[in-house]
Amino acid sequence: MKDTQHPVGEDGSSQTLGESIADDLLFDDGLPRPNQDGGFKGATAARAAGISYRQLDYWARTGLVEPTVRGAAGSGSQRLYGFRDILVLKLVKRLLDTGISLQQIRTAVAQLHEAGVHDLSQTTLMSDGAGVYLCTSSDEVIDLVSRGQGVFGIAVGKVLREVETSLVDMDEHREQAASVDELAARRGTRKIS
Repeated sequence: MKDTQHPVGEDGSSQTLGESIADDLLFDDGLPRPNQDGGFKGATAARAAGISYRQLDYWARTGLVEPTVRGAAGSGSQRLYGFRDILVLKLVKRLLDTGISLQQIRTAVAQLHEAGVHDLSQTTLMSDGAGVYLCTSSDEVIDLVSRGQGVFGIAVGKVLREVETSLVDMDEHREQAASVDELAARRGTRKIS
């Protein structure tokens, strides 16, 4: 996915559109902070998207959904996924679960990349079983359904909120586990003394 250039950031510096959206989504809404490189590790991305790590790896290697923060660069390197990558992963899973072919999903992913970050929250993916359509307004959804073509739809904004919730829940669980580990370490130290 390519980020388009955002003209000028609030501080006068040039930012990519993805960076400004990531700042808004990831830091102002209480979502966990990505690592210092600005992305989420593969295991975190897979859990948030509801897929296995094996699927994540396969989709990255075949180019279906590649990480935009950092790709794998050989043995031992780690892919880093952006928030939008995780959203696309979850949408791909939903489309696969409904029986959409991989070829149609590749077309839908390409359309999502072209749609832009701001449009996704107002986008609905519709399918008639033969194709996947990006509808960015309720008029487009109604038009598709009125022609008898719409079989099902996926509201991208709802999936976006599900990904946010998954990431927050994972972060809270990690913090709770870390505090339990710290408490256990303190107890262990007292027993030794």
